[in-house]
Amino acid sequence: MTNQHNLSRRQFVRGSAALLAAGPLLSSLGSTAAAAEDHGLKDRMYKTLKIGMVNVPGDLATRFAAAKAAGFHGIEMDSPGMNVEETIKASRKADFPVDGTVISTHWSIRHSSPDAEQRATALEHLKNAIRDTHAVGGNTALLVVGHGDDGPEDEIWPRSIENIAKAIPVAAEYGVYIAIENVWNKFLYDHDGPADQTADKFAKYVDEFNSPWVGMQFDIGNHWKYGSPGAWIRTLGKRIVKLDVKGFSRKDNRFTKIGAGDLPWGEVREALSDIGFTGWVAAEVGGGNADRLQEVSDNMDKAFGLG
Repeated sequence: MTNQHNLSRRQFVRGSAALLAAGPLLSSLGSTAAAAEDHGLKDRMYKTLKIGMVNVPGDLATRFAAAKAAGFHGIEMDSPGMNVEETIKASRKADFPVDGTVISTHWSIRHSSPDAEQRATALEHLKNAIRDTHAVGGNTALLVVGHGDDGPEDEIWPRSIENIAKAIPVAAEYGVYIAIENVWNKFLYDHDGPADQTADKFAKYVDEFNSPWVGMQFDIGNHWKYGSPGAWIRTLGKRIVKLDVKGFSRKDNRFTKIGAGDLPWGEVREALSDIGFTGWVAAEVGGGNADRLQEVSDNMDKAFGLG
């Protein structure tokens, strides 16, 4: 697997943005992704999930094997908190790639904080996550950039960008995306606003970094409450380097299982096809035992037309 990781990294650095989102670790997956004939997504979407969703007994390799058996192609780990050597060994033993990490402290230790010491800690955690991600063979470090409670937008915007930008040289050195997730953090959208909001602020925010190493890990379910997922996907376009997925019901104002609720999945599939998305899609829902993991995997297949 080490040789595969090294080859993928060289391909990654030379590739285009769309291919970069999927390139590492996928060469061995071949035809394991099911067809999505209706929107040409066949062999272009690869299922991953958060490590915290895998609630099966056993060591890390056993947990990886359970996710693999359920039909997932990779897994996201947490950093800080990941044991890099253990993760590498488990990945090799299960023959199961780690495609990225999630910054485990980004909600509590924020880049938008008015406290300079907290911002410095947030920066170190981001840099360490980038290095950890590279070490285990992944290519994305998911980041929540801050919170609207830290001040008005005209303060949070430049403050968070200035801090996060300090990690870009590390991201470039290791070939790892800083993948910004759209979340309910009262920033870059109106939390109490209408359901016809656009992704324009997200696009402008990403563009302000002026770096190919900063993109979006677009969460399809998180902003159905606030705007059309198809329109958001088209606006963000090639800025999307990865997807997160969950369901949402506007009617009931709550998150749901993938495919449940009233999120327009046909619109999502069409928009992803239109932007030529190629890469990883990460489940972010309640996990569980082997049966629950299989259910999540099957729900993803149905939602994206992969079955």
